[in-house]
Amino acid sequence: MFKRFSRFWVRCFLPLLFLSSFTFCLSLSVPLKATPVNTSTEELVRQGVELYNQSNFSSAIALWEKALKTYQNNQNKRAETIVLENLARTYREIGRIDLASDYWQSAINNYTLLGDTQQVGRSLTEQAQVYNLLGQHRGAIALLCGSEQNCFPGTALQIARQQKDLLGEIAAKGSLGETYRQQGNYQAAVKYLEASLKLAEINHKKTFYLSALNSLGNTYSSLARINYRRAELASGRGDEEESNRLKQKAINRDRQALASFQKSLQLASQPKNSFSQIKVLLSTLPINYRLDNDHLAARQLQQALTLLNTLPEGRDRVYATIELIKLLQPPTNNSLQCLESNLHPQAIALLEQAVSIAQNLQDNRAQSFAFGELGHLYECRQEYKLALQLTQQARLAAEQGLENKDSLYQWEWQTGRIFKAQDKQPEAIAAYEKSLETLESIRDALLTANQNLQFDFRDRIEPIYRDLIALKLERVPTLSSIQTEQNSITNLNSALDNIDALRLAELQNYFGNDCAIAEFNRATTLTSTDKNTAIFNSIILPNRTGIIVTFPSSTKKITWIERDRESLRQEIIEFRRGLGRFFDEVYDTGQAENIYNLLIAPFAEDLEREKITTLVFIQDGILRSIPMAALYDGKQFLIQKYAIATTPSLKLTNFSPSNRQQLKALALGFDREAKVNNTLFPALPQVTEEVKSIEQELKGSKKLLNREFTRDRLQQELNQTTYPIIHIATHGEFGAEPKDTFLITGDRRKLTISELDRILRNTPEGASEIQLLALTACKTAIGDERSALGLAGVAVQAGVKSALASLWAINDTITAQLVRDFYAALENPNLNKAEALRQAQIKLIKEGDYSHPAYWSPFILIGNWL
Repeated sequence: MFKRFSRFWVRCFLPLLFLSSFTFCLSLSVPLKATPVNTSTEELVRQGVELYNQSNFSSAIALWEKALKTYQNNQNKRAETIVLENLARTYREIGRIDLASDYWQSAINNYTLLGDTQQVGRSLTEQAQVYNLLGQHRGAIALLCGSEQNCFPGTALQIARQQKDLLGEIAAKGSLGETYRQQGNYQAAVKYLEASLKLAEINHKKTFYLSALNSLGNTYSSLARINYRRAELASGRGDEEESNRLKQKAINRDRQALASFQKSLQLASQPKNSFSQIKVLLSTLPINYRLDNDHLAARQLQQALTLLNTLPEGRDRVYATIELIKLLQPPTNNSLQCLESNLHPQAIALLEQAVSIAQNLQDNRAQSFAFGELGHLYECRQEYKLALQLTQQARLAAEQGLENKDSLYQWEWQTGRIFKAQDKQPEAIAAYEKSLETLESIRDALLTANQNLQFDFRDRIEPIYRDLIALKLERVPTLSSIQTEQNSITNLNSALDNIDALRLAELQNYFGNDCAIAEFNRATTLTSTDKNTAIFNSIILPNRTGIIVTFPSSTKKITWIERDRESLRQEIIEFRRGLGRFFDEVYDTGQAENIYNLLIAPFAEDLEREKITTLVFIQDGILRSIPMAALYDGKQFLIQKYAIATTPSLKLTNFSPSNRQQLKALALGFDREAKVNNTLFPALPQVTEEVKSIEQELKGSKKLLNREFTRDRLQQELNQTTYPIIHIATHGEFGAEPKDTFLITGDRRKLTISELDRILRNTPEGASEIQLLALTACKTAIGDERSALGLAGVAVQAGVKSALASLWAINDTITAQLVRDFYAALENPNLNKAEALRQAQIKLIKEGDYSHPAYWSPFILIGNWL
């Protein structure tokens, strides 16, 4: 079963309101409670309610806006506030989330003036749900409770408890659970959703009970999807035992989700509620596909199709149609999945009906998605003329409002794909660039809004960058110098800019809401940083990999590795595994030489001619997981000839000069055995010596060992003293998610990189004044590209200029020696950090016992190498 769906991921765009509308609304019917100024104003409001119930939202808004002015002119606050609520809910329905938030704030202000504390609390709950749609989960939590443990005064849940408002408490707890789900804090999500569910059941509040069940089902489904992806990553790195464990965990979560959805479906059937039923079925179908419940899935699909015809011709029907189209066959994690040809007639008929409904409603957002999905279907049919016409209609509809940018970038991308398929490169490039320009304006919300989307990034957003880069690089001659070829210079520089943007997006996606990224040195050139440095950029495409080198003279060259992504990946993994076999009496340099010939050899003569002494690598994908220092040219390792560093991007590297006059370190270490996340980490007996040697080598340094090394003590020490170097010698891991990227403190607790970032940035001088963050005894999993991405971005995430870290943990005696030699070399103001590390590594190579690259190559310098 898992083989079939190991790559399963719901094909979706930015989540549509239809499937994210399991809300805890306290006034679902938009009731009329206002005291009218006159019958005509009351009639406007009543007509608006009728239009709303018919899904004619734009007409309802027009009437309510008119009524609102009348109530405001006559200072009828109570009536005005009810209309504000109606407008807030309706703007949310049409995707105008910004306006919905503004109207809720106005309603809250009015209820405060009226002294209606209960309604203030209820309105805070609904405003929090709007914040969730904006991806502002922290803001939503602040409105609902403010803390995972005890709620702050003035928050929705605290007010509900104070006012003994049962409905308000059920809604606030349910909304808080849903917020934590979207944030990725599933433990807290389950806690609050179960509390809401229990209260709703005891007090027979069916609507809220239904919402809590659905949200709980989505929580378990989210956990299942993440564990399926983790299992896939484990399988990719060859850890089948871990992969099988994670698969079973995912299956169990899916079964829990089904149990919640089945209860919900029964409730929605008594009495029959087609709207709720179809929403539950659309959430259940992907789970049954994953669990190979094909017969049940087929039956539920037919049930959903039948229910679709019973829905009123409103926007909910449009969105339900679009989601059903995606589930006519088992979905994959390919965002461009095409339906099998035998399903095309049914899909076309349904989508044409959805287009017609959206047009009748004059709902631009619904039109955008309906036209766009129909255009994608014709793209799959290779009927490009019609596909382009439909996609252009989707773009025109999306351009009608700022709230539609989440669909606009997709149709611009679709336009680019269609032009590319027709071999119209200039038009394709222009469309892709428009897509990225639009994406840039909503990047923060899209990349950090939901932790579930982090694993989905490669399938939904990353292809846009890679397709555009590939189109531009196709127009650059291989290996020949492009210094004087203006078209090639333009295309290559533009492609490098896109690669930089991709690196930024990858890091922001990996670190999520906790990512604070600052760009530096937009005008930085090699000449202004280091006249003897060459920059190697790599970009992995489906069928080949580009290596672009920039020399101090501003000359750029490109070559291609003609291997598909998977074969290159396997070769890199085998090289990495070979590096770890330190028990071999003689190291086999064959694989190291093969990789050298792919990456470095095509530029060897240029490096000699330009008198290069330092190589800086901006790596892509699996290439981040290997140390370039261990490449072999047939005579010597690369580190024996060049100083080497890596950085995620030059624009993300802080090149401000380092002060070498007063190098001192805060050295922290933990040398005891510890069990964290059910993993036993053995003792590191030489850590004490490592920390002491730093204290002796760098005058003015301070050490914190074992029990002294805690999160609070680290914060306290940094608040009192400025240290250019933070050195942490303890077990650590770089995982597939930020919460799995951590260090172990002296009290045997996890300190995540995100938490370390907050500690460093909150110091009086700020993290940018820290020259170097050294993390020894850390490791990344072989073949895990996401954990390698976390390692690549550690300096950026921590806000420091440079980081020294290890790709895998080695003998702590050797680590202590390398660290001591590194800091001794660093005190020489004539040596940059990359050269100081090189000298420490060469010293180990010369000592015959430690010449195997397993001992010296895992240490890499990240960020500012100067």
